[in-house]
Amino acid sequence: MNVALIFAGGSGKRMTNASVPKQFLELYGKPIIIYTLEKFENHEDIQGIVVVCIREWIPKMRMYIRKFGITKVKAIVPGGATGQESIYHGLLQIRRLYSEDTTVLVHDGVRPLVDPETITHAIQRVGEVGNAVTVVPAIETIFLDNAENGKVGRILDRKQCEMARAPQCFKLGELLECHEQARAEGRDDFIDSASMFRHYGHELYTVQGKSENIKITTPIDFYIFRAIVDAKENSRIFGI
Repeated sequence: MNVALIFAGGSGKRMTNASVPKQFLELYGKPIIIYTLEKFENHEDIQGIVVVCIREWIPKMRMYIRKFGITKVKAIVPGGATGQESIYHGLLQIRRLYSEDTTVLVHDGVRPLVDPETITHAIQRVGEVGNAVTVVPAIETIFLDNAENGKVGRILDRKQCEMARAPQCFKLGELLECHEQARAEGRDDFIDSASMFRHYGHELYTVQGKSENIKITTPIDFYIFRAIVDAKENSRIFGI
């Protein structure tokens, strides 16, 4: 069983339109979150979807799901005070619906350009080694800031660096156990599920994704998203 946990709990503070959370910004009449949900809705290996959403926007989320014919969403749950807590809420809901050996694909609601092949390969990787973190190669030089008068610290060899993307995929029982440990220790500062999983003693394994699978956080990201959508549509129209 493979279930997508879509995190749509952010408020979008880095977007200029602060009145609308970034996941609900529309492109051609369709919210970003729906573009994302459609990728999992249309994937044959995904049996269910749980959405974590800002509480006040849950009625709007339900309306969009009905309007755009998303049928695999089994539940919408309110987010928490942090991203970590919001994912925990989603995991608890998945445990109510599915067994603990379910594969959970944790994915940002504002990563609408994930491709079907990445989802397929991530699921296969979990079956082989138990988890899968989507990555792409680093294409920029990476400095380690030593926090001393803005001086550049160590320069990393980018050929040895990869950037984490999503989905990040785990067995439900194992990821929930990590969350329970974090809560028992009062830890709410993990940057993502992979960091938490690694902290509590698990080895992590990667699956290669595509560079276009960006997270839409700033206006520039939105413009890139629009350009990619337009390019894909033009390629279909003209057979490029």
